[in-house]
This record gives sequence, C-alpha cells and structure tokens, in this order.
Amino acid sequence: MIMTAKTKTADLVHGAATEAMSETKAQVTAGFEKTLSTMKDGMENAAKGFEAQQTKMKESMAKAMKTTEDMVAFSKGNMEAFIKASQIFTAGLQGLSKHIASSTQASVEETVAVTKAIAGVKSIKEAVDLQSEFTRSMMEKAMADTSKLTDASMKLTEQAIAPLTARMTLAVEKFGAVL
Repeated sequence: MIMTAKTKTADLVHGAATEAMSETKAQVTAGFEKTLSTMKDGMENAAKGFEAQQTKMKESMAKAMKTTEDMVAFSKGNMEAFIKASQIFTAGLQGLSKHIASSTQASVEETVAVTKAIAGVKSIKEAVDLQSEFTRSMMEKAMADTSKLTDASMKLTEQAIAPLTARMTLAVEKFGAVL
C-alpha cells in the first residue's frame, strides 16, 4: 500500500481525532462519575441531616408530651386540693351553723324561762333585777359566742386554705425556676 501525503494526513487527523475522542470520553466519564459521586454524597448528607432532624423532632415531641403529662397531673392535683378545701370549708360551716343554732336555741330557752320568771314576780324591783341579770348574762354569752365563732372561723379559714397553700408552694418549687 502506497501512502500518499493525503493518506498520511488523513491517518494523522484520524489518529488525532480518535485520541481527542478518547480523551474527551475519559473526561466526560470522569466528570459524570464525579457528578454522580457528589450527588451520592449530597444525598447521604441529606439523609443524615433528615435523620438528625427526625431524632430531634422525636425528642422534642417526647419532651412536649412529658410536659403535657406533667401539666395534666399538676392540674389534677390542683383540682383535688380545691375539692379538699371545699370539703373542709363545708364541714366547718356545718359545725359553725350547728354551734349558732345551739346557741340560739339556748338563748330562746333562757328568754322563755326569764319571761316566765318575770311573770311570777311580786314586785317591780324583782322584775327589774331579773331583767338586768338576764341582759347582763345575754351580753356575756354573746361576747363569748362571738369570740368562739371568730376563733372557729379563723381556724376554719386556715384549715380550708391549707391544701391550696400547699399547691401554691409546690407550684413555686416546681415552676419557679422556669419563670
């Protein structure tokens, strides 16, 4: 085979073109593999980030649920304290009402007895003395009953407020640091 200058040139051009195509093909392949690797790394990082966010979200939800449960339990305790305070107050008022009724009944009985005694007196002086003694006695009893009722009312107030005060103390201890 005789090679002519044209053939040699064509062979050289063909060789150069083949070599250029090979290099281009290698560069395209390398670029594609690099792009593919970068995308793969990006997807792995995104998956890791998603997993981390998911873990944080689960932790936050668990914490929120715990806080909600704590608040529900605390509110339940508040309601129980309120009910207990109401029961104490109601029972105390019943006791005070019984004392007032008993005191009133004794006063009425004493008034009836004095009225009968006054009806049977023989002189005005005796009637005035009976009335004066009765009035003095009623005033002393009224003062004593008022003192007893005041003391009983103060004690009842302290007892009725105690469960609520305990809840308030607990609230300050439990949530004071948060505020």
